[in-house]
Amino acid sequence: MSAHTAAERVALARHAGRPGTADFISALFTDFFEQKGDRRSREDAAILGGIALFHGRPVTVLGHRKGKDLEENLKYNFGMPGPEGYRKACRLMKQAEKFGRPVITFIDTPGAYPGVEAEERGQGEAIARNLAVMSALTVPVVCVVTGEGSSGGALAIGVGNTVLMLENAVYSVLSPEGFAAILWKDSARAEEACESMKLTAADLLAAGVIDGIIPEPEGGAHTDPKAVYRAVDSALVKALDGLKKLNGRALADQRYRKFRAMGVPGREKT
Repeated sequence: MSAHTAAERVALARHAGRPGTADFISALFTDFFEQKGDRRSREDAAILGGIALFHGRPVTVLGHRKGKDLEENLKYNFGMPGPEGYRKACRLMKQAEKFGRPVITFIDTPGAYPGVEAEERGQGEAIARNLAVMSALTVPVVCVVTGEGSSGGALAIGVGNTVLMLENAVYSVLSPEGFAAILWKDSARAEEACESMKLTAADLLAAGVIDGIIPEPEGGAHTDPKAVYRAVDSALVKALDGLKKLNGRALADQRYRKFRAMGVPGREKT
């Protein structure tokens, strides 16, 4: 694993050229059929999802969507979904369970959209419902943190039987800037916060929060996306194969025990 500081990994996780959900879907899946809308209010483009084939196997795939430039970032709200995005994700996951399809999610968000209007439309409830629904799904769920995974906006599609991270991805309760502003009243201490938060893939693997690290090229995923696609493809195949021995309620039970064991010394994850 390359020797980068935590702050450098945050910068790599946020790099504008880093492969995103749309890139992974295009590279790893075939016959992708996008599904839109939450069937209640409207479409939220910050969540991209639908049905696809993965090595010939039907799956449901979804994830946060950021833009590559300012125009796209405005269109996708900088990868910060509102409640409609999470309701859409929930709808797709329930549909996957109905038809027995594994769920694969890609996590890359600075957090759920924090605006007043999102709260008025039920942001907190939408995230909480996703956590409950994902916890109980009776199909395999594999989650990959590909870039920036922050707060409940990331966890809302992150309750998986297997949770993986790209080598330079980060996963945390909030952004380093927010952490520094709250703890020290000084967002300029964000670099210091990066070290304190233990948000790197290596930190989280050691803490038992994730199950594996997917390697990246030296310099970050954006320097050789094809190598990253191959690595993610291999990791997904391995993860899904490893879950074949479980089915139905056993998948939900494994997921429940895994998350309940986090932070409890001596407790088994599975």
